[in-house]
Amino acid sequence: MLKVALPNKGSLADDSIKILSEAGYRQRNDSRDLITLDSENEIEFYYLRPRDIAIYVASGELDFGITGEDLLIDSGVAAEIPLKLGYGRSTFRFAIPMDVADSKNESILNGKRIATSYPGILERALRERKISATIVNLDGAVESSIKLGVADAIADVVSTGTTLRQAGLKIIGEPILESEALLISSKKVSDEGSNLIRRLNGVIIARQYVLMDYDIKSELIDQACAITPGFESPTISPLRTEGWSAVRAMVPRKQAQKVMDDLWGLGARGILVTDIHACRL
Repeated sequence: MLKVALPNKGSLADDSIKILSEAGYRQRNDSRDLITLDSENEIEFYYLRPRDIAIYVASGELDFGITGEDLLIDSGVAAEIPLKLGYGRSTFRFAIPMDVADSKNESILNGKRIATSYPGILERALRERKISATIVNLDGAVESSIKLGVADAIADVVSTGTTLRQAGLKIIGEPILESEALLISSKKVSDEGSNLIRRLNGVIIARQYVLMDYDIKSELIDQACAITPGFESPTISPLRTEGWSAVRAMVPRKQAQKVMDDLWGLGARGILVTDIHACRL
């Protein structure tokens, strides 16, 4: 029985449940449930604090886990990363009060108190940048630490920057870390584990592509296929109407509208775009 840890709350939890559901795994119906058994797929899901997942997986107690790259690094434990999941993206940055002048250079952090919920990441960043500062370790809501007088700057996860601006703070320096959700494992992946990875990877690819079908004059197939080369190669079938062919190809989702414009301009007709829910490629 495969054992997999998932975040128990927050946006990372919601997105993790969604991708696993799309991959065909049963998920909990009640947010208070701590364990869900998917007997059909011989897998157990454990809903844990996101900060603890890397520790459980690295210890070997659980086979896999989904956590943020920032949380994995901050934990200081060793775990394999078989798959990056493409969601939960964030950036770890330094921030200081808006009214601090001449603040573009990170050297102004020397001798300062920096509040964070990620001491492991911050310690490494300060060492790499040769900055001498005092780390103030807080459990969340670090934006208030400067106003409350316990810190001079903060180092925290930033998504949009809105929360920082509301707290009267501004970002300085280069990003410390760019993070996203990861599937992590503790040891050599079993056959069951390989199947989990394939399923998740199939959903990730499906989210990035659409399936495009269109009709084109046979004499224009080479030009059309240059526009839609597909994942490996387009599928081409003759139509009943002489001199015309049907083409099917995978197209990057973000480029779909531009591709349709180009095909229409070439003379393609009957252009259809279909979502892909899962795949194996």
